[in-house]
Amino acid sequence: MPIKRVLATVTGNVQGVYYRTYTQDEAIKLGLHGWVRNLPGSGVQAAIEGEADKVDALVKWLHTGPPTASVTGVEVVEEKPLNDPIPFNIRY
Repeated sequence: MPIKRVLATVTGNVQGVYYRTYTQDEAIKLGLHGWVRNLPGSGVQAAIEGEADKVDALVKWLHTGPPTASVTGVEVVEEKPLNDPIPFNIRY
């Protein structure tokens, strides 16, 4: 299975609604690596790496997010995989 890495930027009401925690939970369920963090202002950014189909599944999930979120957009940029073995985490 090919490895894929993307950097996703999510906009909308995604801070203060546990978006990062839910994203981490979903990523761990899918066996993905990377991180998620709040951006200055109101967005959230996530670097996601793993099997291509699982990365795509998490990106699809990002468009909805947790029940308390209101996502207005998701911008995805593909990057070169880092083969980083660190488990998916929240950056502060």
